[in-house]
Formats: sequence, structure tokens, C-alpha cells
Amino acid sequence: MISANSKNNRLIRLTDERISHIMKNHPETKNCISWIVETIENPDLIIAGDFGELLGVKLYDKTPVTRDKYLIVVYKETSELDGFILTAYFSRSINKKRRTVWKP
Repeated sequence: MISANSKNNRLIRLTDERISHIMKNHPETKNCISWIVETIENPDLIIAGDFGELLGVKLYDKTPVTRDKYLIVVYKETSELDGFILTAYFSRSINKKRRTVWKP
């Protein structure tokens, strides 16, 4: 199991099961575990999901797919101390209609 500290100072877990899920459903994220951790710890912004989850967003200028893609890491903070990652994927854009939760 891998973990990262969110901007809300929660320990966010990335379990082996979730890694398998991410790699199966988003094969372009293969070899990007360190990027997933980096996106949780140092996002460009955090936006709200539809069901209480948070989306950490970070722009990477070079990705395994192409140039200039956002890595979106979807996670839930389940208590004052911890949470877990649901999924992660690359995207060309950010949904501008979503509420910004955190921005530097």
C-alpha cells in the first residue's frame, strides 16, 4: 500500500486493489504511481466531485500518452485523519462547472 498526504493533511491510501483497478481501466497510467502521489500532495487545484469525493488535478507537460494532459486523481477523505484513492486518469481538460475546493 502506498500513501500520500492531502492538502487537508489527511493520509490518503492507494491500495493494491485500487492500483490494479486504475491500471486495468486506464492503462495509460502505467508507471505513473509517483505522479498519482505527487498529484495528491501537490495538486494545481482540487475540485469537488458529485458524491463527496475530491478530484486532485495537476497538469503534466509530457505524459505517456501525449503532451499537456491533466492527471485527475479521484479520492475520498473519510475522516479527520485519512482517506483513499478511487481512481486516476489523464484528461485534456477540466470540467469548469465543478466547484473549486482548493487553489494555491
